[in-house]
Amino acid sequence: MNNPPQLLIIGFFLLTYALLFALPNWRVHVALISAAILIISGVMPPLVAFWAIDWNVILLIAGMMGIVGMFITSGMPELLGDLIIVKVPNIRWAIVILSAFAGIVSAFVDNLATVLIIAPVAFDIAKRQNTSPVPIIFSIALASNLQGAATLVGDTTSILLAAEAKMNFLDFFVYERHLGLFWIVQISFLCSTVFLYVFFRKESQRIEASVNAKVNDYLPTYLLLASIVLLAAVSFIPPDKKPETSNGLVCCFLFLIGLIRDCIKGRGLAPVKKAFGAQDMDYETLLLLTGLFIIVGALSETGIVRSISELFVRVSGDSVFIIYTLIVWCSVLLSSFMGNIPYVAAMLPVTTTISSLMGVSPTILYFGLLCGATLGGNLNIFGSPAFIAAQGLLRREECDFSLKDFTRICFPYTLIAVISGYVLVWFLYK
Repeated sequence: MNNPPQLLIIGFFLLTYALLFALPNWRVHVALISAAILIISGVMPPLVAFWAIDWNVILLIAGMMGIVGMFITSGMPELLGDLIIVKVPNIRWAIVILSAFAGIVSAFVDNLATVLIIAPVAFDIAKRQNTSPVPIIFSIALASNLQGAATLVGDTTSILLAAEAKMNFLDFFVYERHLGLFWIVQISFLCSTVFLYVFFRKESQRIEASVNAKVNDYLPTYLLLASIVLLAAVSFIPPDKKPETSNGLVCCFLFLIGLIRDCIKGRGLAPVKKAFGAQDMDYETLLLLTGLFIIVGALSETGIVRSISELFVRVSGDSVFIIYTLIVWCSVLLSSFMGNIPYVAAMLPVTTTISSLMGVSPTILYFGLLCGATLGGNLNIFGSPAFIAAQGLLRREECDFSLKDFTRICFPYTLIAVISGYVLVWFLYK
């Protein structure tokens, strides 16, 4: 890693992330300008930059944003909010239940989509109780990101792992005659949920409400449920027999069904204008992710990620435990800055190479990589699409939050989840 081009790219990468933190109102501009500099300078030729963007994620997000926009308008979030409020005694339990609900949904729906689905319920509860939605939204994003590793359809990182390891949907439950990632994640999730319960022990304001909300359109709810079923079904199709953007195309197709139905109902082009308007479609999130994909792609294109993997092998020697530990904790750190999706995409082939060089089964390294990288995204407010979307939703609702608000919840939550997952994977697959 001593050649000047790599050092230059590393410096540029660190400068970009420093500016993202320092200029919160200009994050999209920073990401896009940095990506443009990499393209213009020749570090990332236009065609390479285009394919560095994970279009499956971009299309999935866009499609889910459209469906969720219809879901919000349907009145279903208000009904769910009513049903939750009447069942819980106070705000603390509302946070814990919403977090658990988000976790369950996120195991079968992309974690960013889960945030978009559950957030309207959280905002509705916060408004009724006249409290800040920030801790609730962050708790939802945390649980969503953690549970993304539970099943093949839970997150793009899981999809990438399945493609590399040739895993199907059921392999996430039982793999090599051991408990699969699903059960490992559930134990980590339980430990972290106990932390949330203790952390919010002072949020004891009582909730008194009745179920008054009514749903005016059930189709968006059906579309959301259909997305779960179809994304699970698509996971069984061999990777070489489906387009790389299959998940994104599924979500966009369902969004299109809802849009066509609304237009046919006699509303003209008004549904189209609303669906693609700034209120329903968060273009800032889409553009920020696009820029970040190109920036992180430059790390792979210039060989920096490969150099890191070679360093891992040299440091670990012949010790599987050391290389496993390095992969888990370096993944936690690096994915928190690089973003977990681009990081996993870059590191999976590298992990395969490491296992081949060391002559060991790649399974424990794969699972360690996924646990560390998926959960590492919770240590950085830019570390995962779920948190990027959460920020966009909070900004849209004009809710202020600070880095302190983020770290005091996310750091302990993540460390508890990582440690429990780290121990479980080792003892199950060593």
